Amino acid sequence: MSDQLRFDGRVAIVTGAGGNPSLGRAHAMLLAERGARVVVNDLGVGPDGRSVARANAELVAQEIRDAGGEAIANTDSVADFESAQRIVDTAISTWGRVDILINNAGVVFLATFEEIDPSDIELVTSVHLLGTIWMCKAVWPHMREAGYGRILNTASGAALGQQYTTIYGAAKGGIISLTFALAVEAAPHGILVNSLAPAAATRALTYSNVEGDPFVADVFRERPPELVAPTVAYLVHEDCTASGKCFDVGSGPVPGRTSELYYMRTKGYINEDGTIEAVAANIDTALDRTDPETPVRGKAPFQPRPYRPR
Repeated sequence: MSDQLRFDGRVAIVTGAGGNPSLGRAHAMLLAERGARVVVNDLGVGPDGRSVARANAELVAQEIRDAGGEAIANTDSVADFESAQRIVDTAISTWGRVDILINNAGVVFLATFEEIDPSDIELVTSVHLLGTIWMCKAVWPHMREAGYGRILNTASGAALGQQYTTIYGAAKGGIISLTFALAVEAAPHGILVNSLAPAAATRALTYSNVEGDPFVADVFRERPPELVAPTVAYLVHEDCTASGKCFDVGSGPVPGRTSELYYMRTKGYINEDGTIEAVAANIDTALDRTDPETPVRGKAPFQPRPYRPR
C-alpha cells in the first residue's frame, strides 16, 4: 500500500522487548516490519524480576533480522542513569540517531501493601518510574538537538487504584504525570510525549497470577499484544500530532479498543463560611461529577528561582 505509515530511516529504542509473548516484542517487531531500525533492550531477568521467567533481547533482535529488518540487542538496565545512557548510546553508535523511545521495561509483584517487601517496592519504582525518567533524560538531548522525537511511556490503568497493585499503580501514576509535564516542555522542540495504558496477554500476566486463573485464560485468548502495537506505532510516527495524552488500549469489553484515559475535576462548591461544618454539609456537592471540567495544563504561572544542582 502506498499510503502505509512507515518508519524508513527512523531509529527506535524499545525497552523490555525481550519477552515472548510481550508488549515490547510486539512493538519492536511492528516498527521493524515498517522499516524502523530497532534497539531491542532487555535486561533479561523477565517480568518477575528474579530471573525465573527470563527474557532474551538477542532472540527478538534475531527474529527481526531473520524477517529482513534491522535490529541490535542491548542488555543494559533502565534502572540507573548511566546504564540508561548506554542504551541510548547503542542507538547513536550504531545508527547515528534516535527518533523514537518506547519505555516498556517493567517488573510486577501482585501483593497487598502490608505484605510487599521493601526491596520489591524499591525494585518496582526504580524500574518503572525511575527507569522511565532515566531513559527520557538520556534520550532528551539527542531529540532536542534533532528538533524531533517521539516518546511513549508505558503506564497502566492500575494508576487509578486496583487491589494488589499499590506500588505498581503508584509508579504507573507517576509515569502518567511525568508524561503530562514532559509534553509541555517538549512542545517547542518538536518532541511529542504520550503514555500508554495497555491490556494484553504477556508473560508478566502469567507469572503474576496463579496457574489456571480463568481471567488470564480469557486475556490470552482474546487480547494478544499485537492488538496494542498498531496504536503504539501510530503514536510514535511522524504523522502523529497528539501529545500529553494517556491512551488506554486493549481494555474494556471489546479487544483492540483505543481510548483516552484522562483526569477531570468536579465543579465543586465554594466554602463561603470557611468552616469544617460547611465542608461536611457540602461534601456531596464537591463529589458531584455532573458537568465536570478538564484541568488546565501548560506554562507555569510562577517564576522559579534559578536551579543550582548539588
